[in-house]
Amino acid sequence: QVQLVESGGGLVQPGGSLRLSCAASGNIGGINVMGWYRQAPGKQRDLVALITITWGVVTNYAASVKGRFTISRDTAKNTVYLQMNSLESEDTAVYYCGAGRSGLSLDYWGQGTQVTVSS
Repeated sequence: QVQLVESGGGLVQPGGSLRLSCAASGNIGGINVMGWYRQAPGKQRDLVALITITWGVVTNYAASVKGRFTISRDTAKNTVYLQMNSLESEDTAVYYCGAGRSGLSLDYWGQGTQVTVSS
């Protein structure tokens, strides 16, 4: 089993920044992709960003966050980060970290961390 623990969420004003972290532990052998999804109240869970590991660093972003968010990884710490800049109220959601072994599918999930953008 793979355990994912997110941290770094909170309340921030519009235009502000936050950095989310996701630490992976347990049976992490073969984990090839990690990433972030988010779910706003009453909406489905949507992709934010993905980063692959085995085949080198390849990133994939949702159109709504391109240029504002950056996903990165620290393989020594088994940790993935999401740097979020120029935050907007529409970014308010619970952010979930995920990990997977096959393609771009995420099979394991963290408990989520709340991000609220409000003045």
